[in-house]
Amino acid sequence: MENILYQNDLVKVEIEPFEIPWIKIFAKEQIKEFSMCSSDLKGKIWQILDIIEKIMLQELNPTKINIASFGNYVPQVHFHIQARFEKDSYFPEPTWGKKQRDSNIDIKNLDSFYDKIKKNLEAIDE
Repeated sequence: MENILYQNDLVKVEIEPFEIPWIKIFAKEQIKEFSMCSSDLKGKIWQILDIIEKIMLQELNPTKINIASFGNYVPQVHFHIQARFEKDSYFPEPTWGKKQRDSNIDIKNLDSFYDKIKKNLEAIDE
């Protein structure tokens, strides 16, 4: 599956290839901090984040959803949304932290999960 799930004039939504479902939302404009975004961009980011989180909860039944905005290497407004599972390699640590174990998760139909997100995001522009 292609890494880009959705984009419009304001944002781009990408899959981060990893052992867990991990999606990133990027502002297309080079804006350093969320507080510097226009109201339209802020609203679009929150709308997309809400859709992704709800679908992750419905389709994957994760232990927790992690949402983060950190960008020291990519100093551009972006958010990470991760479906976390007790048996993923890093849980309960962050995925950029210390590995705790070999992953023991088996997520079925990840392509259909990403397709559902893509369809729901495309529907917001109709």
